[in-house]
Amino acid sequence: MLIARARRLERMGLAAPEGPLVWSLSAETESVLRTMSERGDIIKTMHRAMTEAGLDRPPQYYLVHDQDSAPVIGRVVARGLADEMGDRRYLVLDGIDGRSHYVDIGEAEGSFPIGSILRMSNASTEPRQVDHTVAEVAAAHDGQYSVDLHLFHDPTATDSFAQTHVRRLEAIRRATGAVERDVDGTWIIKPDHLDRVRTYERQLAQTRPVAIDTLSNLSVEQQIGADAPTWLDRQIVHAETHELASHGFGRDVHSAMVRRQQWLIEQKLMERDGHEVVYRTDILDQLRRRELRHLGSQLSAEIGLPYAEALRGERVEGLFRRSVETASGRYALVERSHEFTLVPWKPMLERHIDRHISGIDRGDSIDWTIGRQRGGSVALSRERRVKA
Repeated sequence: MLIARARRLERMGLAAPEGPLVWSLSAETESVLRTMSERGDIIKTMHRAMTEAGLDRPPQYYLVHDQDSAPVIGRVVARGLADEMGDRRYLVLDGIDGRSHYVDIGEAEGSFPIGSILRMSNASTEPRQVDHTVAEVAAAHDGQYSVDLHLFHDPTATDSFAQTHVRRLEAIRRATGAVERDVDGTWIIKPDHLDRVRTYERQLAQTRPVAIDTLSNLSVEQQIGADAPTWLDRQIVHAETHELASHGFGRDVHSAMVRRQQWLIEQKLMERDGHEVVYRTDILDQLRRRELRHLGSQLSAEIGLPYAEALRGERVEGLFRRSVETASGRYALVERSHEFTLVPWKPMLERHIDRHISGIDRGDSIDWTIGRQRGGSVALSRERRVKA
């Protein structure tokens, strides 16, 4: 049996004959065999996931996502622990490219419901624009960075924009200690700051190897008749669609787009002009308003306040009560004196439940200020900071 095994390893290129019944093993034998074993387990996991989901996907279309893989868009078919001894997780995606993908997502946070549509790409280890800005401000101010110095350096910047740079520095400090902060809040930025950031990003990529964008929490079937702006609508209206395979999930998405288009025609949001289909220029905004009006009516009965629609360009002020998940994404419920409204949500708001917030509604985003602007505002105005 040992001789037969040695000959098998020889055929695999992992052992070399050195005489009659004598072989020398390659130094990589153990790691190669372990990788092959792990890959075999992964293929079994993918096959089981596809079978349980009732999807007929040939094994030759199975792919294991690695550091050289291109970004992939697909629906979540299965999820689980990639390392039973730790916190690493995996997702199995049914891709629009017609392939099935196994992705080790490390310790990434999120629930990722079955059927939801995600975009996966390898995490970047390069400094972000925010890091370059910090380095630029520090280089002009003797290696120091603060919100005051940032606003002095760039008068067009806002207080909330500068605060994002502070949060980035705080995250790096807590994780690696690569930056230091004085007691007065000023940050000490070393000349090799961008190299330190690269080291931080490489460490981060070990625990979170992929960047995950949730394109829709709804399955494509649920999106077909959703009275809300959906991922399918963006494919139809903005031609965001990547190349769709003629088989597998790519075929399913194409079929869903055709059915969604017919639903939009029935709703008078699109119309046929010969062989072409013409859509209203404000179709996504109309769908968003319809969704929020319906949700606002439901919440009004729950909290006992009337719903008031936030208009683009309007200043929104009030108490942030909670976030609300919708078909098109997440919104912040802001309670005013006699009414409430729903506006785009940001993760940073979760730390400020029941606090006063204010900002300008730009339709798809808002730069929030926490606290009242008068009588003890948490956030100083830009004019006051520059003067200081």
